[in-house]
Amino acid sequence: MTPQAATAIHRDVAAARAGSEPRVLARLPSGWAVFGAQQFVRGYLLLLPDPVVPQLNALALAARTQFLADMVRLGDALLQVTGAVRINYAIFGNVEPALHAHVIPRYTDEPEAMRSAQPWAYDWSSAPPYDAVALAPLADALRQELRSS
Repeated sequence: MTPQAATAIHRDVAAARAGSEPRVLARLPSGWAVFGAQQFVRGYLLLLPDPVVPQLNALALAARTQFLADMVRLGDALLQVTGAVRINYAIFGNVEPALHAHVIPRYTDEPEAMRSAQPWAYDWSSAPPYDAVALAPLADALRQELRSS
């Protein structure tokens, strides 16, 4: 196994394929939509490509376009279902050197100091962990929205 194959992204995609990743929201054309392990804002999602690639530029144009379209589709579903005021999108790959996109709903009821802050300003270590039971109504609504879009 190469060092790249040991990333959390590779492990999460392998678990999603095997049906053993509980945070999976949906299979999309470009990969897997999963809830973030820490829900620093309700509905924080990630899009993981399948197959995993090191970065967006490693994809052919059609696959790259599909990944970005799927990312925005998740944002559209979050806007429709949650009443978020905007969606923040981020693709870095610095800590986990494999393509993945963060899809982050932003709300008017966030703490005032955080409303205009970038998402990484949150204390992720104190954020609530993913809870399948608590997020089940949101997951169901998002799946229904994704099916209808």
